[in-house]
Amino acid sequence: MPFIKKLPVLFFFALYGFRATAQLFMTHVNGRNTISLNGKWNVIIDPYDIGSGNWQAYYKDRKAKDNRDFVEYSFDDGPALNVPGDFNSQMPELHYYESSVWYKKTFRYTKSTKRLFIYFGAVNYKAEVYVNHIKVGTHEGGFTPFQFELTNYVKDGENSVIVKTNNARIKNGIPGLGFDWFNYGGITRDVALIETPAVFIEDYLVQLKKNNPKLISGYIQLNGKNAVQKITLQIPELKINKQLTTNNEGLVQFDLTANPIRWSPENPKTYEVKIRSETDTITETIGFRNIQVKGTEILLNGKPVFLKGVNIHEEIPQRKSRAYSEADALELLNWAKELGCNFVRLAHYPHNEYTIKMAEKMGIMVWEEIPVYQGIDFADTAIQAKMHRMVQEMIERDKNRCNVIIWSMANETSPTRERNEALTDLIKKARLLDSTRLITLATNNLSYHGDSVHIKDSICALLDVMAVNEYLGWYVKWPKAPGAVTWTSDFNKPLIMSEFGGEALYGNDAARKDSANTWSEDYQAQIFKDQFKMLKNIPFLRGTCPWILVDFQSPTRNQPKYQNGWNRKGLLSDRGDKKKAWYIVHAFYTGL
Repeated sequence: MPFIKKLPVLFFFALYGFRATAQLFMTHVNGRNTISLNGKWNVIIDPYDIGSGNWQAYYKDRKAKDNRDFVEYSFDDGPALNVPGDFNSQMPELHYYESSVWYKKTFRYTKSTKRLFIYFGAVNYKAEVYVNHIKVGTHEGGFTPFQFELTNYVKDGENSVIVKTNNARIKNGIPGLGFDWFNYGGITRDVALIETPAVFIEDYLVQLKKNNPKLISGYIQLNGKNAVQKITLQIPELKINKQLTTNNEGLVQFDLTANPIRWSPENPKTYEVKIRSETDTITETIGFRNIQVKGTEILLNGKPVFLKGVNIHEEIPQRKSRAYSEADALELLNWAKELGCNFVRLAHYPHNEYTIKMAEKMGIMVWEEIPVYQGIDFADTAIQAKMHRMVQEMIERDKNRCNVIIWSMANETSPTRERNEALTDLIKKARLLDSTRLITLATNNLSYHGDSVHIKDSICALLDVMAVNEYLGWYVKWPKAPGAVTWTSDFNKPLIMSEFGGEALYGNDAARKDSANTWSEDYQAQIFKDQFKMLKNIPFLRGTCPWILVDFQSPTRNQPKYQNGWNRKGLLSDRGDKKKAWYIVHAFYTGL
């Protein structure tokens, strides 16, 4: 039983699942005592990636000892970059840069009995963190949070934090070497110091139990020595005031009978939840809902729902930069809402926490996925471990967000024995961590027979919802008239058409409206007209997600006249202009 003693919460897997490694970051950082480290950070550009070596050792931030000494690097008097923010959009010479950038920030601190952590919303792709010239930790993965405890590393007075970021694409990275979006690097999300008591509320889950509208279940986990404490859990509007006691490992689980108004796009209701221990208090707004599948139906709160969606990349095209703020999240989600969406697919990685929380307030359901993308070597055990880590980080961060209804494991991966085995294990891991949401992945493994399209990917047998990327009218010719195309499947499951569409340059009205290589708005609009004729005839279709909301930067798109480094499949242009296809999708969604 030594493993159980080390991880006492494993028994909780049967209900919701729990982490299989140490806690990576605190739940609900914004509800804690934080000191923002956002703002200007001094940087050193390190294209040859030499700053970690003994010769230069940028993390030591060495100064000349006397007038006979010299140091061939310095954070002083050099460039400064905004954090959060990608480095590619802040300096023209870094536009396509893929290597190391070192960041430095100083802060003043007065030591006390409190514990201190440093939290990063995300760094792309690898991060090494040094505090007062001592490495406190590393992280790999560009789209999920991480933290390190600094209690024993900080001193009274001025302290420095140096972060090496590196966005070089690597073969065994996730994503790998080739992907169709811009590789924004740097400290792309918020950075904060978090002060906590010696024993603090580290983690909690407060959600409706699967398929039960009147049972709120979950757990509370304390961190620190002497973690046996009395806990009060309150949801005032539901008249819940539950007294609990943690066990020797600081954990308590609970079941609460209640009758909450369940969250939905029409009524995105949430409740104030207060958790108070003997040493710590945290308050968060949480909603409750049930999501399940029955046959080919997706049921939200027991009622069939059609997911009117759109794909979104985490980019503000007008700025040519990563989206990083609450205002950025609102801009993207407002476009989706105006389109008529009740659902968004966040492609192809977990987006900023601002986006998830804003969508919850706006009544938008969310599909979240990890960037297991084309070209992944599934036989590589290092890649398998990274996949599991990323799924864990994604689920841990957003498990209390009721609008997240789907976890996605991958996008457009080719069926092989190694792929099927690796994704099977990953799906099992996701279900272990969270049994209350739906599991999917986007496949493009289809069979075309005359006027019939058949879904055959065997991995679909393990999914709650099938998801298919198909580009009839663009990459694949229509076999017959769109309205005559039929779809069949080996699986009695609901289908989300997770990608479809084509490219168009805004304002391009070509003379040949039937020619794809003109990149015309008319041709793109016709694709969507034809798609909706076909989609209406799929009896098990329960959601659509056009690719994509807005044009996005992609170095793989090099048709100089029409693309020029942009994927032009957006319903909106890179300036936010509505293309003709926008109105076709809007009419379809409002008609539903």
